[in-house]
Amino acid sequence: MAPARSDEPIEAVAPLRISFVGGGTDFPHWYEEHGGAVLSATIDHVVRVRVTERPDRVVAVRSLDLDRLVAYRLDDGPVYDGALDLVKAAIDRAGVRAGVDVEIRSEAPPGSGLGGSSALVTAVVAALAMLGRRSLTATALADTAYRIEREDLRIAGGWQDQYAAAFGGCNLLVFSRSGVRVEPVGDPDGLSALAAGLLLCYTGHVRRNVGLIDRQIALHAEGREETLLGMKRLQEMAYAMRDAVQRADLPGVGALLHDAFVAKQQMNPYIAEGTPIESMLAAARNAGAYGGKVCGAGGGGYLLVAAAREVQRAVRAALEAMGGEFAPFAFTPAGVRATRGAATWAPAP
Repeated sequence: MAPARSDEPIEAVAPLRISFVGGGTDFPHWYEEHGGAVLSATIDHVVRVRVTERPDRVVAVRSLDLDRLVAYRLDDGPVYDGALDLVKAAIDRAGVRAGVDVEIRSEAPPGSGLGGSSALVTAVVAALAMLGRRSLTATALADTAYRIEREDLRIAGGWQDQYAAAFGGCNLLVFSRSGVRVEPVGDPDGLSALAAGLLLCYTGHVRRNVGLIDRQIALHAEGREETLLGMKRLQEMAYAMRDAVQRADLPGVGALLHDAFVAKQQMNPYIAEGTPIESMLAAARNAGAYGGKVCGAGGGGYLLVAAAREVQRAVRAALEAMGGEFAPFAFTPAGVRATRGAATWAPAP
């Protein structure tokens, strides 16, 4: 295979994910003492990154979604001012030595609860690894993305999203002091059958910077009993959800989604404050759905609802009347990938 030309762009794609249950137990303040577990699955909604080399030492980053451009000289370094900081920090950590143009596009808005921020960082890290001809394992890739978000930029959060984007597929992620264990769950036919009974509904609102994760951490630090009980329930339910997904048991998944939302509210009573989340989930159940939950930390974004085919029209109508918008999706086993011409880059085994 002929080597890629330096004027050819690198195209990286990382999947978004839905988290069935367990979010919050992937935070170090919890799993280092109790262990943690999350069941999540990547979907065919993605973040796309294009990196093109420049002949100078300028970095230019453009968000096609936000129609925003930031640029700076490598010699001056980035300024973290809230404008595309995730990309700047990834470039800085990678030690890029020459100028680059970076374009980004996401199929879900920031704050949607589908892990888009971490997918973006993972895609940028993959693209820059290909640019620098560096090999990374999926674990090392996820770890690098985590460090960029949590340490370099001090953004509160856990580990699940980086692992989802790096590994791809439906996985039980088990967290402990000794590391993260990734256990694949389900088979393609069963997951496809399960997806036919799952609806992804945008509430019409994205999560703004309302400090939900910081509140959750503070409630734990205060020793709030309901928070501790909620987190313990979420961790235990990850294993029950694994078994239900393995069986493609839609009613069982739906019941657990409902229980997961209740436990998540127990963990952090602010997750639905000022949003239509509770009323929309209640309307879905009244229309015949088995159950549902909010994706991500709460505060808006997407709902995941389990409903048999024969009631899906009624569920859709009920939520659309409340401003909901449905997004078709399918599960995908693919994690992050990068290409340059005919050459490809993927995390090493």
